Amino acid sequence: MHDFLKRLGIKEVNSGVFSDKWLEGKGGEVTSYSPANGEAIAKVTLATKEEYEEVMAAAQESFKKWRTVPAPIRGQVVRELGEVLRAHKDDLGRLVTLEMGKIHQEGLGEVQEIIDIIDYAVGLSRQLYGFTMHSERPGHRMYDQYHPLGVVGVITAFNFPAAVFGWNAMIAAVCGDSVVWKPSLKTPLVAVAMQNLFAPVLAKHGFPGLFTLCTGEDLVIGETLVNDHRIPLVSATGSVRMGKIVGAKVAGRLGRSILELGGNNAIILTPSADLNIAIPGIVFGAVGTAGQRCTTTRRLICHESLVDQVVEKLVNAYGQVRIGDPLDADTLMGPLIDEDAVQQMQAALEKVRQEGGEVLCGGERVDRPGFYVTPAIAKAKNEFDIVQNETFAPILYVIPYSNLDEAIGYQNGVPQGLSSAIFTNEMREGETFLSHVGSDCGIANVNIGTSGAEIGGAFGGEKETGGGRESGSDSWKAYMRRQTNTINYSSELPLAQGITFEF
Repeated sequence: MHDFLKRLGIKEVNSGVFSDKWLEGKGGEVTSYSPANGEAIAKVTLATKEEYEEVMAAAQESFKKWRTVPAPIRGQVVRELGEVLRAHKDDLGRLVTLEMGKIHQEGLGEVQEIIDIIDYAVGLSRQLYGFTMHSERPGHRMYDQYHPLGVVGVITAFNFPAAVFGWNAMIAAVCGDSVVWKPSLKTPLVAVAMQNLFAPVLAKHGFPGLFTLCTGEDLVIGETLVNDHRIPLVSATGSVRMGKIVGAKVAGRLGRSILELGGNNAIILTPSADLNIAIPGIVFGAVGTAGQRCTTTRRLICHESLVDQVVEKLVNAYGQVRIGDPLDADTLMGPLIDEDAVQQMQAALEKVRQEGGEVLCGGERVDRPGFYVTPAIAKAKNEFDIVQNETFAPILYVIPYSNLDEAIGYQNGVPQGLSSAIFTNEMREGETFLSHVGSDCGIANVNIGTSGAEIGGAFGGEKETGGGRESGSDSWKAYMRRQTNTINYSSELPLAQGITFEF
């Protein structure tokens, strides 16, 4: 076993269940495989419903105490978690790469995202503000304030096995909430390692159940968590299909949900665009993380006058993408997560051909152990069924357009609405794209790609992407309950709206 795994507390068989201590995990076990070579890394035991109850009891008990801690003090505890991550950044980044398959620089970047959100959360802990309003009644003052919400459930996907938990948990923690984490069964070791890192810090401060871990099957732990009335907020990242199930079940019990679901992100390339920055932006957006980001560039809406020139440049650039072991510093694209992902990519390219499109390059399986493919470029139409649906793989559809209105129509003409971008040097085109008649996505960029959001802004999308927001801006409000307060400091009792009530 790698030395860095040992430093993260990973053993050959690991518990995937933590309440205020590690539980046995009596619900069976799952083996984590590296997509880089298909070899087993280690095993993780899964929770039963009975163990879920132990986890929830610990989370509830921690919440009752944690919510009474002043928010700036909560921020100081969270700050210590950031120091632990800084000390173990390389090891945890390597584990993300080993278990998920993204290249090492992206693995390190994922851990850095958590460190950054922790820094943001520490500052936020002194800025959980409300507003004061003027009352219509003399001698009255009105204001609103935010209180801790409760136990927050976090369901994460394989493609960002560390960062998405960090986005949610660190903000929730400074807001006064405790967290129950259900990680993807494709990347459970990252969750175990993070719990190993965080648990001693939280226990030292007297809150061992603040962050709990409940690794388990969807039909056992996932269903239980989503239907649990003791969890007022569920943050779930995954497919649209999963999100529709989670959203309906949580809404059915009048709970709240933050849904970060599929993306079908497009870049519009205009005649005035600077291709020196556009081409690298397109390639990274389409190829980075082997096309397994929710913000991956999947459609290039290219002006018809540029198509031949741009396709030539892209095919040339794709030929230079170094595919291989993601832990090798020279690698630019690692493997897909598993065999199913490879098959889905190849099925999607076959569907392109069947619908009348043309595969220009890529899509072949690389002859080596693991789940490697070459990134693909295909000419297509926006209305193709396969283009309307997200394939979690490095496929870029090139779609010609003739005018900006048509391009924006294509951009918005899909069910998903996460990230979008335009490359242009025309101010009017950029401003139109950002206006109410422009992109309908939650993220809209000018002269940068669709991928690589900063933590300071709210992250999330519209339509089938789910409408949730995480990370920066005022996303913290989702993790708190809002309360309006009115104080009467007069000796009278006037009623609102001028109502009189005498007896």
